[in-house]
Amino acid sequence: MTLVTILSGAGISTDSGIPDYRGPDGVWVRDPEAEKMSTYDHYMNDPEVRRRAWQVRRTHILLNAVPNAAHRAVAELDRRSGVAVRVITQNVDGLHQAAGLPERKVIELHGNARSVTCTDCGARTPMTGAVARVEAGEADPRCLECGGVLKSSTVLFGEHLNDGVLAEAVAVTRASEVFIVVGTTLQVHPAAAFPGLAADNGARTIVVNDRPTPFDDRADQVIREPIGSSLPALLASLS
Repeated sequence: MTLVTILSGAGISTDSGIPDYRGPDGVWVRDPEAEKMSTYDHYMNDPEVRRRAWQVRRTHILLNAVPNAAHRAVAELDRRSGVAVRVITQNVDGLHQAAGLPERKVIELHGNARSVTCTDCGARTPMTGAVARVEAGEADPRCLECGGVLKSSTVLFGEHLNDGVLAEAVAVTRASEVFIVVGTTLQVHPAAAFPGLAADNGARTIVVNDRPTPFDDRADQVIREPIGSSLPALLASLS
């Protein structure tokens, strides 16, 4: 059985209406102050940053976003006989799972924004419940178990990736026979090193992205077409 691994970044979800962060029209380009909401020290130490973050979550498209053709194509590939699929994603939107890919086959490097975690006791609850409390008037809702600060269940700047998650991603990358980079410019480590690791272990490597990446010169194939149409076509052609 052929193991196909897909490393996905923000570009795979833009067709679902979720903006990227570092692109020419990215969130942090248009509003540099927004990066503070994704930085652990700022978030934990500045109540105003937290209040702003909750207002953004209240109106963010992510909670209502649905998978697009690219996500669905990945899930369809997983259902094909003779192919094993794993996704390593830098995204926190949960759209690979929403498209039908089993949870156990998705490695979320940066966590998932559809839930919240208490920074004191670790209790994890749905984001929708916390947002409902904001809608009801709580500017900075606290953990109902211990009163601790709540944050999205994502890895903020200043936090370490989960060691177990990272180890699984490395193992899958090394075992891959086909490694496809989709919608990421490979600027953030450790994910940026995965394509090279896959190539070093004999994988066929493919980059699908609208902008150049540092790995392009080494990739076996580079596709500059829109992801929503080019990725489904690519995956359909895999044998």
